[in-house]
Amino acid sequence: MKVTLSALDTHESSFTPLVVIELAQDVKEETKEWLKNRIITKKKDGGAQLSFRPLLNKYEKETLENQNLYLVGASKIRLLLGAEAVGLVKECSDNTMRAFTYGTRHSFRDFDDDNNDFLSMAERQFIIKHELENLRARDEKMIPGYPQAKLYPGKSLLRRLLTSGIVVQVFPLHDNEALKKLEDTWYTRFTLKFQPIDRIRGYFGETIALYFGFLEYFTFALIPMAIIGLPYYLFAWEDYDKYVIFASFNLIWSTVILEVWKRGCASMTYRWGTLVMKRKFEEPRPGYHGVLGINPVTGREEPLYPSYKRQLRIYLVSLPFVCLCLYFSLFVMMIYFDMEAWALGLHEDSGSEWTSILLYVPSIIYAIVIEIMNRLYRYAAEFLTSWENHRLESAYQNHLILKVLVFNFLNCFASLFYIAFVLRDMKLLRQSLATLLITSQILNQIVESLLPYWLQKKHHVQVKKKVEALKADIDATLYEQVVLEKEMGTYLGTFDDYLELFLQFGYVSLFSCVYPLAAAFAVLNNLTEVNSDALKMCRVLKRPFSEPSASIGVWQLAFETMSVISVVTNCALIGMSPQVNALFPESKTDLVLIVVAVEVTNPIMGFHLQDLISTLLCTTGFMRTE
Repeated sequence: MKVTLSALDTHESSFTPLVVIELAQDVKEETKEWLKNRIITKKKDGGAQLSFRPLLNKYEKETLENQNLYLVGASKIRLLLGAEAVGLVKECSDNTMRAFTYGTRHSFRDFDDDNNDFLSMAERQFIIKHELENLRARDEKMIPGYPQAKLYPGKSLLRRLLTSGIVVQVFPLHDNEALKKLEDTWYTRFTLKFQPIDRIRGYFGETIALYFGFLEYFTFALIPMAIIGLPYYLFAWEDYDKYVIFASFNLIWSTVILEVWKRGCASMTYRWGTLVMKRKFEEPRPGYHGVLGINPVTGREEPLYPSYKRQLRIYLVSLPFVCLCLYFSLFVMMIYFDMEAWALGLHEDSGSEWTSILLYVPSIIYAIVIEIMNRLYRYAAEFLTSWENHRLESAYQNHLILKVLVFNFLNCFASLFYIAFVLRDMKLLRQSLATLLITSQILNQIVESLLPYWLQKKHHVQVKKKVEALKADIDATLYEQVVLEKEMGTYLGTFDDYLELFLQFGYVSLFSCVYPLAAAFAVLNNLTEVNSDALKMCRVLKRPFSEPSASIGVWQLAFETMSVISVVTNCALIGMSPQVNALFPESKTDLVLIVVAVEVTNPIMGFHLQDLISTLLCTTGFMRTE
């Protein structure tokens, strides 16, 4: 028999704070009281049936500093029933994976009525978030105290509170003890070892764990390229034509590694239970707006926006804007080539050591300009995609990723394609690739890790001083943690992290045959990236809510598309090489046909090789199954 919330007492007078809600400073008292009642009221009466209290001092009084901060938690029974509601999949005693139900809880492995660790803290916070987001308007027409914040039956209250500016932010708290244990096994000691992916998943959730798992896998996959590339680079330094063998290896490598990753990813997510987790119905995204009406699928009242209006916005505004940006990117590229010609002419006239250094300046300037343009375009793409008014978050993300990838691909790689296939200058191609790759890696480390870490350390000192001044009046430990974390930067998701790896994969797979050290530099960058990203997640940014994931999503398709482009590019480079051209001195038709045949058969070869490589990786312990 199904157990319901109304049949159980889920109230606890004291609870472990899991989530913090920060309200705006000028929120009216009637709004606070209404929000509190909706959170603690029983589910059958339209509430979330969670525990809720303000951040208090030790005398049970709110201080002026924290009167807008509230803590949310839940009893053990409430969390278990919430786990059933969100469809969490857990391992049973018979080693099968099944959706958790409260009525059959004793059939699940590691469950005990006295064991509070059956649900990880990340899972508990995900449940709290789910319940808060599913608080829906019933008979209210507006948020009490704010007549301009309209409500309609079924509208998510939390989303309306956020979009109205009444709620500033909602974030999960760190577990300092568990975080310290994770740090000790993750990044505090700079050693070459596997990351604790399962622990990362237990603390941050599957989406973050899959990113770090992919980063680790991709780094190890780059090692063969780096090992082959190092002697290749040293012994054929100035012989730019001897790249056929390396390009041939590139063909197979870029195809196989993604197929092997899909198998390893499926193995991990099955073990975590997200591979077989039922996909929940997707609600309209917070920024979605339209005329209030009845959704013909769900029968709920919600904003409706005609699809043809969205299509008009995409094709008449967004598409022309993206094309204009692409044209501007090509215009900047031609300026770069003018600078290269000027620097080369100056060097040929003088031949001094200073002018030889000057040859690298145009590439460095161009690399910096590329990074600036990528970031500016990202803001424009986010604005346009939001303005297109997509109903679902998944549709919004897909359109945003498509816009950003198209621009970044052209912005970063157009100059390399132009040098390789129009100018056919392999020496300049090597110089440009090296400069773009190394400069982008240095800039990313500074902007994404060093700068945020320095700002966070500075803020931490300020909070320490404030806590020392108030230590007589408050529970300093919890107060310090909440105040410190609320001022931390917000983690915006894995988008930028995957984008950086996507561009790195492009640099290595497309043209590393003329600069074999590209893979070695990528490995070095990723070794530091693992530690800097881990530090950023643990000490610089707020803890993100856990999000169940069964794969890396649309990024798998993005990497596979880049792999196809790399196959075509490397086949074209092989066809251009003097060694291959020497085999067909009279007719180029046979050469073209052979190149096309290689392009077609390469994916087939890759699929056969992936089984062998997967077996070898499992044997050596790389594809971990614990």
